[in-house]
Amino acid sequence: MNDRHVVAESAAAVAVPEAVSALDGTGRGPSRRGAELGPVALVVAGGLSVQFGAAVAVLLMPKAGALGVVTLRLAAAAVVMLVVCRPKLRGHSRADWGTVVAFGIAMGGMNTLFYQAADRIPLGAAVTLEVLGPLVLSVVASRRLINLVWAALALCGVVLLSGGGFDRLDPVGVAYALGAGVMWAVYILFSARTGRRFPQADGLALAMVVAAALSLPLGIMESGSKLVVPSTLGLGIAVALLSSVLPYTLELMALRRLPAPTFAVLMSLEPAIAATAGFLVLDQALSTTDALAIALVIGASMGAVRSQTRGPRKR
Repeated sequence: MNDRHVVAESAAAVAVPEAVSALDGTGRGPSRRGAELGPVALVVAGGLSVQFGAAVAVLLMPKAGALGVVTLRLAAAAVVMLVVCRPKLRGHSRADWGTVVAFGIAMGGMNTLFYQAADRIPLGAAVTLEVLGPLVLSVVASRRLINLVWAALALCGVVLLSGGGFDRLDPVGVAYALGAGVMWAVYILFSARTGRRFPQADGLALAMVVAAALSLPLGIMESGSKLVVPSTLGLGIAVALLSSVLPYTLELMALRRLPAPTFAVLMSLEPAIAATAGFLVLDQALSTTDALAIALVIGASMGAVRSQTRGPRKR
């Protein structure tokens, strides 16, 4: 597929596929609006998938351990992506391979650190801390003042969702979650670069193999033969599809159409989605404070969407 790359206003510019002509100012009417909101829908759908997959993963941890869950998730996802995408190994430069390896390292690190955090602190708190990485990215990379406003509002919601502080949580779990947030920010940047250098989802499939190869020794050391128990393996495959294959593909597609700062602010929806998944899957009730926090986060995300869709019209 031939892509036409447009330089975004942010420092972390992302590619815009040729098919989305509406974003360059040539489209009009409802089709243009749909093209602008389409990437946002991809991000939201990816968030729903990854957080419900994370809730299933929490149920799987007593059987396979945190590192075992990461191994099952990434290994199964890598196999699926290789079969579906059949990426070409020839015709790529050293820079292409360097980008995909860095993307895979970020992906593996993000997953490993996050599940270590989820094994020690509640799922909602882990996601709340993790999302600080993309929020910081949105502030650093953005050149528009309005994005700073939405990031600040989302941060207020994130802090409120945490209950006003994290001092009562396991400090090791908190450190793992913050580390996962850093790797998430790196993942966003290298996902965009991989999308520019590789057609369709080929780069994603290759990066998934890198992440799986890095996690495999750790999972075997922790869980060993438990990984091949049929029930455990089946749940691991489900987690892989929900938390890796589907959301990463959707996010890679979205990053070709959205500036990285806007994408990062939209990631603030993750704590709200995680709280919903925790309620439906893990029977974790929502308090009034949680509901208010979710409203703030969603409000910030809606503001980011509006600023993104208005920007192309003005330009």
